[in-house]
Amino acid sequence: MLPEEKNTMKLYPHWKKIIRKAWSFRLLAIAGLLSTCEIILPMFSDALPRGVFSALTFLVITSAMFARLVAQKDMLDED
Repeated sequence: MLPEEKNTMKLYPHWKKIIRKAWSFRLLAIAGLLSTCEIILPMFSDALPRGVFSALTFLVITSAMFARLVAQKDMLDED
């Protein structure tokens, strides 16, 4: 085996299940949406205070990191 092959990234065999059920994945998707809102919404309105979406994004990403460490009942290998 070549040294480069040891460090290659590989998908989990059950990656489709992870996308559907893992809370860490869901929360990271929400964080991506909040980041997008943070960029786009100020172009159209100044109604929201600055930093609202930054704070929400921080909270969601922190939650996603926690969710990644917690064993989730739906993610146990039943196959």
